[in-house]
Amino acid sequence: MLNKRVEEALNEQIVREDHSSQLYLAMASWADTNGYAGTSEFLYRHSDEERLHMLKMVRFVNERGGKAIIPGVEKPAQDFASMKQIFEEIQSHEQMITNKINEIVQICLEEKDFTTHNFMQWYVSEQLEEEALISKVLDKLKLAGEDKGALYMFDSDMEKMEGQQSNPNMA
Repeated sequence: MLNKRVEEALNEQIVREDHSSQLYLAMASWADTNGYAGTSEFLYRHSDEERLHMLKMVRFVNERGGKAIIPGVEKPAQDFASMKQIFEEIQSHEQMITNKINEIVQICLEEKDFTTHNFMQWYVSEQLEEEALISKVLDKLKLAGEDKGALYMFDSDMEKMEGQQSNPNMA
């Protein structure tokens, strides 16, 4: 049976994963309508991955005897000043998610819920990959600067850039 404190923390994370998916979807739409086809594809894929992260957690909570609470959709920002702003926001968002994942891991240890602790290790690894990926993207954007030709090349590279390397259904 799932510990109630752990269940509450996981349900809060379900909300954050859902919001992540919506945030990346809004960013993808902005990129799509501003001529950044490669970046929009990257962000659409990323939005799908975040939804899979949420579903993985929903299933885990329910399978462990808890009750996953499905959140309502929170409307994310719709307009962005630049590609740089989008990826700086993503970096900040992913750092916040990493901190929240670490808090859940701490709760699991405090409650001696080693099964959930083990489950959460996939998310810990995933966050390392997410933060490294976004750092690479920001490095590329810094090199591009405001040069339109460089931004065109950046956008082209983004379409080919892989999101997460892990299968979200594997723990």
